[in-house]
Amino acid sequence: MITSEIIARKRDGGKLTRQEIEFILSGYLSGAVPDYQMSSFLMAVFIRGMDLEETENLTWCMLNSGKILELGFIPGVKVDKHSTGGVGDKVSLILAPLVACCGVTVPMVSGRGLGHTGGTLDKLESIPGFKTGLSIEEFIENLKHNQVSIMGQTKDLAPADREIYALRDVTGTVPSIPLITASILSKKLASGADALVFDVKMGSGAFMQSKETALALARNLIKVSKKAGRRSIALLTDMNEPLGNAVGNSVEVIEAIDTLKGKGPEDLLEVTLTLGSFMLILGGKANNFRKGKELILEKIENGEGLDKFKQLVLQQGGDPAVIDDYSLFPKTNYQIDVKSDEKGYVNAMDTKEIGLAAVELGAGREKLDSDVDLDVGIFIRKKIGDPVKKNEELAKILANDFEKGKKAEQRIKKAFRITRQKAKRLKKVLSLVDEKGVRELPTG
Repeated sequence: MITSEIIARKRDGGKLTRQEIEFILSGYLSGAVPDYQMSSFLMAVFIRGMDLEETENLTWCMLNSGKILELGFIPGVKVDKHSTGGVGDKVSLILAPLVACCGVTVPMVSGRGLGHTGGTLDKLESIPGFKTGLSIEEFIENLKHNQVSIMGQTKDLAPADREIYALRDVTGTVPSIPLITASILSKKLASGADALVFDVKMGSGAFMQSKETALALARNLIKVSKKAGRRSIALLTDMNEPLGNAVGNSVEVIEAIDTLKGKGPEDLLEVTLTLGSFMLILGGKANNFRKGKELILEKIENGEGLDKFKQLVLQQGGDPAVIDDYSLFPKTNYQIDVKSDEKGYVNAMDTKEIGLAAVELGAGREKLDSDVDLDVGIFIRKKIGDPVKKNEELAKILANDFEKGKKAEQRIKKAFRITRQKAKRLKKVLSLVDEKGVRELPTG
């Protein structure tokens, strides 16, 4: 096989075989296929797409490029959750310990910031000492003793995806349904999960900006999961404004801890309860949606969720003292208020611009090898539907570089659309997708 011919076939809209996909991926891992050819391949897939069979083959090739964990010796159903990425999405930090203390084992392999969205690993690493680079043996020991562990991809788990993931971020090929499907599932299947809950974001701050593309991704994830013998459901959630109020790394950890203490924002709690309920249903710990939500709320109210988070921090080398003393997180050099130029109501927000402002501050990566500033961030003070006075604060910027802070200020100010007409508050969880199709959420 010749790499350039495979790329050209996909460029021209042709269908690739499993052997051709495997040739490209194995060649990239061995160094025979250089970055520029893999970038061309990714762009061809981004533009031309892949049908379901090609997507399945891409997933299997990524999955089988490394080890696949077998967790059958751990009792019960192992359930993981994955978000397609959104601005301010810190749900995994809250959800994993809550579900674990309900008796469901949560093996979570997470990623770093991608494009304008943050990454779970970057957020956790803002906790002093927290180690996400676990060995497979450490990961399994954590699951055995604490029922939850969160780590990054090791060199042995879906290594093809690990290498391609970083390249996608800097080649403009992130929002591709087949690439997203294969990336998510190769990690999740490799980590030993028996069942999966997908949080598919849609809107201005998501990679899937329309409901149509979000549904297409959700259906792909469900179909390929079924082929792999895994039960799964997907929830479509709104990303037309940041989730919660904090955008960054350490600032999002603080907001996650506040939520575990019962003091989190309503929209963040809504998404957490909904995803958690379905994780408990798939894990056999709740027989309906209402019961699942009640169990998750109970673990917040009685403090067990917070205790489980402390155990997670301890077992992965972090300093649990930050949970009770936020002053232990480093402070930034500057705080800049973003103020409204007019009176009215927040009618809409360009959430992607807010995410890019966070990247500009240093909270995300502009280049593959960029360092991440774990301390900078943004606090959103006004959400869609809120009234605004002239000169009232729309957001607060935490910056270590004043010039970057001022540029972020202008970007954030332009992201807010303020009108005289009041807008409705956004519903965060929009619909449920499973093997039966698209449905409304159960009531209760």
